[in-house]
Amino acid sequence: MHAPTLLIVEDEERMRRLFELVLKPAGYQLLLARSGDEALRVIQEHESLDMIITDLQLGAVSGMDVLEAARQQVPDVPVLIVTGYGTVKSAVEAMQKGAYDYISKPVDNEELKIVIARALQVRQLARDNRILRAGLHEQFGFDRIVSVSKEMELIKRLAREVAQTDATVLITGESGTGKDLLARAIHLVSPRAQGPMVALNCAGIPEHLLESELFGYEKGAFTDAKKSKPGRFQMADRGTLFLDEIGELSLTAQAKLLRVLEQHVVEPLGGVRSVAVDIRVIAATNQELPDLIKAGRFRLDLYYRLNVYQLRMPPLRERPEDIEPILTQFLGQARRERGSRIKGMTAEALTILKQYPWPGNVRELHNVVEWLTITCKQDEITPEHLPASFKTAPPTNEEKPAGTPSLLALGLSVEEVEKTMLQEALRKTGGNVSEASRLLKITRNTLRYRMAKHNLSLPPG
Repeated sequence: MHAPTLLIVEDEERMRRLFELVLKPAGYQLLLARSGDEALRVIQEHESLDMIITDLQLGAVSGMDVLEAARQQVPDVPVLIVTGYGTVKSAVEAMQKGAYDYISKPVDNEELKIVIARALQVRQLARDNRILRAGLHEQFGFDRIVSVSKEMELIKRLAREVAQTDATVLITGESGTGKDLLARAIHLVSPRAQGPMVALNCAGIPEHLLESELFGYEKGAFTDAKKSKPGRFQMADRGTLFLDEIGELSLTAQAKLLRVLEQHVVEPLGGVRSVAVDIRVIAATNQELPDLIKAGRFRLDLYYRLNVYQLRMPPLRERPEDIEPILTQFLGQARRERGSRIKGMTAEALTILKQYPWPGNVRELHNVVEWLTITCKQDEITPEHLPASFKTAPPTNEEKPAGTPSLLALGLSVEEVEKTMLQEALRKTGGNVSEASRLLKITRNTLRYRMAKHNLSLPPG
């Protein structure tokens, strides 16, 4: 990988020499321009610029002119403004016009290197996103969330709507339902799609490392901190940060996360100044956060901040009609990637799959397909090819023991039972959503989601 090329635009010989002494040993290639005119020529002639660092006060062609030229000719190249105390106002104006950041003179060498490293990292993430965008849309867009059920179609419609806003989204649901796919799809259709999508599994990182991963750290913050490192918040600047398994965050990390959501600034470990971040947060959990709040393991104020808009991914057993199209997709993928001979399955085998409770949800279905592509030597899956556990597992529609009243005897579908319960709860509470949600033992957001699902409105009065 080539060393990043930085264009330094500075009319003072002493400052140009300072930049050389600080940045060349750090591994950067430098192009030096002594005036705004010279900088404009360099921008036109060099296609491999990675970053521009420019003073504002340059004479006839100012640093602002350099910024505007860069935004037109190399829009993905970050521009760092170097400004004197008296021109901070102009630097802020430059940021409004697209500058990445600004630093004040006299320049702090460590601060300069940190800002450059962060800008280049953010640019690389954005570039990777652009290069992979077509593939990402194919792999992670809404079209890749295969479904025919009304429940999932509603979820996708609501997700598309909230994607156009900057609202914080909380995705709930059991493990394996595809919460991460939904989060990526939201990012890809959002106004932030040009920015990075940075993910962090809060359950996959030891607690003592979690805060440094989230917020970054400065050199010397702890024994092994040989150099500064930006956290996931800084890496997701101007994009989306996806926090999976949010319920696993420590209370200390929760307090810091709350501050970021409220003030949009990050304090790296061992740092002396706050770093502004522009991000959209999507969180996911397979736990019941209200239960964690009662147990003292999750902050109520953070829950309110995260639960601005909640989307619940239904488990596979609640939408058996989705099993066949998902299975067809997985089998097609296996034929393309590994040359599998399997083209489909018999109606009897499909019936068994629809009756299976799927505790691992879509992830478990994918694993079963992987197993079948190895063990099944025919072009069609029959009941004999299925794992033994599927033939002995109790069906999801197993009848209740004798003597227990059965809702099936009423001849109602699940949809009709749910709608009837919602209508009854709303009538009994006079349309009070909070009371109705308590009566049904669900959250207000879940109640509103289910009301929208059944096209229910509050009773008059």
